[in-house]
Amino acid sequence: MSRTAAREVAVHIVYDYGFNNEIGAESLGHFLSEEFADSISADTDIYSQVGRDQHLYITGIVNGVASKREEIDALITKYSVGWKINRISRIAMAIMRVAVYEIKYIEDVSEKIAINEAVEIAKKYDTAETVSFINGILGSIVREG
Repeated sequence: MSRTAAREVAVHIVYDYGFNNEIGAESLGHFLSEEFADSISADTDIYSQVGRDQHLYITGIVNGVASKREEIDALITKYSVGWKINRISRIAMAIMRVAVYEIKYIEDVSEKIAINEAVEIAKKYDTAETVSFINGILGSIVREG
């Protein structure tokens, strides 16, 4: 499994986190279990591809987003001119949270890759307008430094 697929799995978990505001070992274990992979295999096969390295990467991102959520959301809010954070779709928020975490806290991920991957994931799950919105917000965050 590539980091691209690992990011997408992380987005799914962070998306779920947006509903219950809780991430724990049980929740991560559920999403990364064979049973879960089997249950959604008709929709996507990325979960069945999770290996040890990807499991660690996904866990790191998800736990990082949970621990830095206020800071990440503050950055997203700062550049979401004219938008309240609660008006942004949950999937767009999950995508941006993962990307901002990678940009700010994972040194071996370039900003350009984090933005590009976020845009590609957004194309699968949201509208063209939202894809542009995500690209703009992430670009503004990177320009700020």
